[in-house]
Amino acid sequence: MIRRLVVAAIFLLLVTPRLVLATQLPYYLALGDSLARGVQPLPNGTLIETHQGYVDDLYGALRLKHPFLQLAKLGCSGETTTTMRAGHGPCAYPLGDQLHQALAFIQTHKVALITISIGGDNIQHCISTAGVIDEACLQAGVAAIQNDLPQIVAALRLAAGPAVPIVGANLYDPVLAAWVLLPQPLGPIVAQESLQITQGVNILLDGIYTGFGAKVADVASAFRITDFSNVPVVNIPRNVFIALTRTWIGAPPPRGPDTHPNAFGYLAMAGAFYKAIGPF
Repeated sequence: MIRRLVVAAIFLLLVTPRLVLATQLPYYLALGDSLARGVQPLPNGTLIETHQGYVDDLYGALRLKHPFLQLAKLGCSGETTTTMRAGHGPCAYPLGDQLHQALAFIQTHKVALITISIGGDNIQHCISTAGVIDEACLQAGVAAIQNDLPQIVAALRLAAGPAVPIVGANLYDPVLAAWVLLPQPLGPIVAQESLQITQGVNILLDGIYTGFGAKVADVASAFRITDFSNVPVVNIPRNVFIALTRTWIGAPPPRGPDTHPNAFGYLAMAGAFYKAIGPF
């Protein structure tokens, strides 16, 4: 009997530190929409989650310095700021919506970093591939961002505390590709209008994130959305060239046109997040 107790005590001494370590491992919590899931289209047009998203690329880079860092993805393809905050979106969460699921996760885990990509699905469907812009749709989408995102970031900041980095992404503009995908002179007109919309939304996003103590991953600059300098040989603006080469917008049907980044685009997004995080 004594021998069994000694063996059991030794076993507990060996196992307990590992259990304690497991419960204290730091987590990178990834929130948001399809971009946070690394979604890309298959050749038949079916959208699937991949391991080539910005979250995966960023996590791989962070693990080089933090080998014990764990990853938790709570993002949802098709999520808007409203469904993220209030539910009734395309994904089901035990606690009703992504935000409350994230808050519960923060309370029960050691979260060291939070990233967010949200807002694109608020406005993306307001601009058709044929170049039709639905102004009422845009106004509603922007109003939702103004209402929802401050509540989302404030709740995350309150739960995570002041020391945990929260990094939110602004938007790239795949519709810039309309410059060459639509007939002249409609293509450049639609591209310019889309850029104005994207810049306006990015000003809103940047202001909300920084206003609540979060950092901004400048995805717009990573995709150089305002750079109209000419690309030799192909003779198109650089921002249009990047939209075509870093997303699936120019892919032929049924794979395209699709606005999700390809592997190169997601890598550029990861670089923007990595830069924004800074020392970590």
